[in-house]
Amino acid sequence: MTKTHSDAAAILGDRVREQRLKLGLTLEDLASLSEMHWTSVGKIERGQVHPNVETLVRLATALNADPGVFVEGLNASMYAKRVHGLTAADFIREREREESRRSEVS
Repeated sequence: MTKTHSDAAAILGDRVREQRLKLGLTLEDLASLSEMHWTSVGKIERGQVHPNVETLVRLATALNADPGVFVEGLNASMYAKRVHGLTAADFIREREREESRRSEVS
């Protein structure tokens, strides 16, 4: 069994493959239309790699799709765990608490 990059990459790859097959395109067809090598498209479809934004836009354009349909519903929990696991909101809230503590001490 092929190891996937992440759950998100597997879902995105399935969506790309589904759209490609719906249009009756081969891996080689999609690769040519998106100016990529067919093995790279295959790795994306199998979820072995996660495409960058440029690659995603190239694929979506070739598939006559909005790039958003491929990432809809994906979230950070579908990727490998982050070291700190904080969001911007968490960071700002903690910074405000720290500033509040400092002003109370002063």
